[in-house]
Amino acid sequence: MSTTSATSPSTGLGFGRVFTDHLTSMSWTPGGWERPQVRRFHNLSLSPATMVLHYGQAIFEGLKAYPHADGEIRLFRPELNARRFQLSAERMAMPELPVDDFLECVSLLVSTDRAQVPDRPGHSLYLRPLMIATEVTLGTRPAEEYLFLVIGSPSGPYFAGDFPAITVWVSEDLPRAHPGGTGNAKCAGNYAAGMAVQRSAAAHGADQVVFLDAREHRYLEELGGMNLFLVRDDPGGTTLVTPPLSDTILHGITRASILTLAADLGLRVEERPVTLAEWRDGSRKGSVVESFACGTAAVVTPIGRVRDAAGEFVIGDGTPGRWSTRLRTELLAIQKGTAPDRHGWMRPVR
Repeated sequence: MSTTSATSPSTGLGFGRVFTDHLTSMSWTPGGWERPQVRRFHNLSLSPATMVLHYGQAIFEGLKAYPHADGEIRLFRPELNARRFQLSAERMAMPELPVDDFLECVSLLVSTDRAQVPDRPGHSLYLRPLMIATEVTLGTRPAEEYLFLVIGSPSGPYFAGDFPAITVWVSEDLPRAHPGGTGNAKCAGNYAAGMAVQRSAAAHGADQVVFLDAREHRYLEELGGMNLFLVRDDPGGTTLVTPPLSDTILHGITRASILTLAADLGLRVEERPVTLAEWRDGSRKGSVVESFACGTAAVVTPIGRVRDAAGEFVIGDGTPGRWSTRLRTELLAIQKGTAPDRHGWMRPVR
């Protein structure tokens, strides 16, 4: 795989297509973790019998680094990524990486490739920590050798356009995750299972897919790999509503940040089950005035239209709404250092 420097001329980086010159790595054996190392970005050489290729022990994270006007580069809440990485590892019977080692590997890569952190509007350095089982055997058991890597991708907006309202397709019979499964772990298999549904969404002219619960196929869970929100205007005021965390919903770091910012801005916040019927009926009656999804890569993505087997409904006027726009603006301002970091979310890279 070739790499392209973020500092080379480009009409647009897109998302996840360009990589920095280096990576950081740590290996694990029953003796423990080795120290972090910086290497040139390179292809991996794996035996066809490497366990990750057969049994899917693979987890990852996603976070971003932002250049600030004071010359510092800062990470957004990386300690939460480190803790979630540990939870994913525990669920997948993989060794837990200490939080300090996770943070050291991430910071080491950003520090090494700091010249490749883009400073154009709407751009950032997307960071992908990952761990895979590397033991070579076909034995059906947890592996005894693992490789942890951090790679960096100078990236632009996740979706085309400045701040588009997307169209989504509701998957009513193919859920993303099942109770007791791996839905709240950030493991590779969760995303592989959603690829066929994403293809179906594209066939219906949609940008992303909304997954419902596995038991009743009634309740909203996630949008692709993002958390989902509704904004309701009711007689008592405006409320931001999102499905509650569970073992089928990923504990999103952007989600948690949006909930905090919403409360700061005076919005009522509810974490409760939300049915597809409430979404549809509320949008048609005007009580649901906005919907959006959030995640590390896309930040905040407004939803303008929803399609399912019964037809289509429009949320608000089909364009980004007041609160999705404001919450996105507030969050990006903190991440970019143009607004006070009142909650201490930004971590400088030394």
